[in-house]
Amino acid sequence: MALALFIFFTLLLHSSSAKSPPSSESPSEVLVTYGSVLKLMHEKTKCRLHSQDVPYGSGSGQQSVTGIPTVDDSNSYWIVRPEKGSSAKQGDTIKSGTIIRLQHLGTRKWLHSHMHASPISNNLEVSCYGDDSESDKGDNWKLLIEGSGKNWKQDQKIRLQHLETGGYLHSHDMTYSSRIVGGHHEVTIIKNVFFHGKNFLLVYMPS
Repeated sequence: MALALFIFFTLLLHSSSAKSPPSSESPSEVLVTYGSVLKLMHEKTKCRLHSQDVPYGSGSGQQSVTGIPTVDDSNSYWIVRPEKGSSAKQGDTIKSGTIIRLQHLGTRKWLHSHMHASPISNNLEVSCYGDDSESDKGDNWKLLIEGSGKNWKQDQKIRLQHLETGGYLHSHDMTYSSRIVGGHHEVTIIKNVFFHGKNFLLVYMPS
C-alpha cells in the first residue's frame, strides 16, 4: 500500500448525540459521528490543527489555519459536519469515502481550500471560510480510512482529500515568524501523496 498523508482521528469531546461506549467497550470502538467535537494533531510535528480570527496577509486574505504545539489550546476544536445538502443527521456514523466538512468551533467557519498559494511553501493555502449559513464546495473533504472497518472510529489512520483541488491536508516543519502566529506550523494542501509520506495528521482523545 502506498504511503499517503494519513490522519489519526480519535474522539476528543462528544456532542450530546455522539455515541459513547459502555465502560467495558474497547476505546478503539468509539465512533466518530456527525456533531462530534475533536482535535487533529500532526504526527510528525505534534502540532494541533488550529485557527483563530487572524487573516492571511497574502493569498485569499481569509482566516488563517496553522499547526500549534500547545496541547490545551481552545482554538483547536473542530466539529464534524456532513456536506451541505446531505440528509445525514447529527449522531450518524461516518463511513470511509464520505464527504464531510469540519467547522471551527470558536469562529464557526469551515476548513477550506482553493487555488491560492500558501504563504511559506507555495503549496495550496488552507483557510477558514464562511459561517453557519455560508458554506461552499471548497469546504468539502473526502474521508479516507486506512485499514479495516467501514465506520470512522478513534485510533484509525485517515486521509482528508480536498474535493475541489484533489490534494491532501498536509503540514511540515516550516513555521511562521510573525508576532501573532510566530512558531505556528504552516498547514497546506499538497497534490503529491508521496511527498514526505511520513507527514501524518492525527486526532487524539484525552483520558
